[in-house]
Amino acid sequence: MILVSVGSQLPFDRLVGPVAGWARARGVRDIFFQHGGTTVDLSGFDQAAFVPPNEASALFDRADVVVAHVGMGTILSCLERGKPILVLPRKASLGETRNEHQTASARSLESRAGFFVAWDETALPDMLDRLGSMKAGERIGSHASPRLISAIRDFVWNGVPPIQSKS
Repeated sequence: MILVSVGSQLPFDRLVGPVAGWARARGVRDIFFQHGGTTVDLSGFDQAAFVPPNEASALFDRADVVVAHVGMGTILSCLERGKPILVLPRKASLGETRNEHQTASARSLESRAGFFVAWDETALPDMLDRLGSMKAGERIGSHASPRLISAIRDFVWNGVPPIQSKS
């Protein structure tokens, strides 16, 4: 199952639209959109504007891959489960966020196993076609989450290199 998680109550049609178009063109139905409100026609797909935390956790457990923006909760949910994640960072230049923290976060995590970045929404269909080659990431323990959040915040705010996963 593909989980598309916007992770906030803000629409993110630049992510949701290309994924829905890709799924329709290929007859993919095993997909769930958690979209926070959207203008994209999602008829025929499982979807919800809000998913309670316990149901969201079950969706993450069921997902084979997660497609999202670079929301910290979504990233940590994937890293804790070893789920591959394909992200499309929100852009300040498009008014989707106030600064480039998502771009900085994506750049800092791009080399992490299981973390894939589409730097432009036009890349999403090709990347989605390669879902089978998206390998699972290394699982982090829940104890590592605070360290990872701290490292990412340090990187975003101060340009400090992120922590490296232990091999």
